[in-house]
Amino acid sequence: MPVRPGPELPFEPAYLTLARSGELATRAAAAEARLKDCDLCARYCQVDRTAGLEGVACRSGETVRVASWSPHHGEEEPLRGNRGSGTIFFSWCNLRCLFCQNWDISWEGAGNETSAAELAMMMLALQGAGCHNINFVSPSHAVAQILTALAIAAEAGLHLPLVYNSGGYDSPEALALLDGVVDIYMPDMKYADSGLARRYSKVRDYAAVNRAAVREMHRQVGDLVLDQNGIARRGLLVRHLILPGGLAGTAEVVRFLAKEISCRTYFNLMSQYRPCYRAGERAELDRRPSLAEFRQAHDLARQFGLERLD
Repeated sequence: MPVRPGPELPFEPAYLTLARSGELATRAAAAEARLKDCDLCARYCQVDRTAGLEGVACRSGETVRVASWSPHHGEEEPLRGNRGSGTIFFSWCNLRCLFCQNWDISWEGAGNETSAAELAMMMLALQGAGCHNINFVSPSHAVAQILTALAIAAEAGLHLPLVYNSGGYDSPEALALLDGVVDIYMPDMKYADSGLARRYSKVRDYAAVNRAAVREMHRQVGDLVLDQNGIARRGLLVRHLILPGGLAGTAEVVRFLAKEISCRTYFNLMSQYRPCYRAGERAELDRRPSLAEFRQAHDLARQFGLERLD
């Protein structure tokens, strides 16, 4: 079936132009080649994932696992609309957050090995279910497999915008492959302090890597653009989970976004933290943030001039 956009969309998703030119297939092949010395997330573990080895954190090889896929009605309003966001949750993760609320998926890998053809089928089925977009959740270790599946799905008629919903620990090599492919980036900004990221999520240099990734994402897609129905079509959304005791560094995060990205950044201050999984091992993580802490975070975002708060 030829590649074509859906007539109901106000503009084409970015990847359809690449699909028609053959560049999408070229990107997919380039990403698969990088699995031999994997640098497709910022851990740079450089294992040969094509030879039966697994990434140090993601524990994924040449294929990836999918934990679940379905229309999701709990995402941000511009993503979920009234028909849901078509989420595909990848098993494993390149972070190791002690407080992970999806630890069975991210730490233990619950899910099923999934081929590129199966992944393409999921995208098309979610489109058939009426979802507003295809939302890849925890995709940093699955970039190669996503691109390969996307080439198949685009040829079969996929025409929904793509959401790249990551923990924000993404390599420039991966983001270069995704340039012109992803329509909507939705990274976390988990920490302003890399020492705390090392302590609670087992990654090095998180703050610098994360800020570089957010800069590049914004360079690629700009501020969030909505259609006439308030549905996201292109741009950047940033999530920030408020941690107890100011551990997430909210003041620094909002300063960075307002001063170095854009005051028009769509910013979701998330208040749903609760001690999960191994959070009880750290006394400072073993409580919910207070209402006063949430209000303080919201006030900081306003003070620094962020205009689009969720």
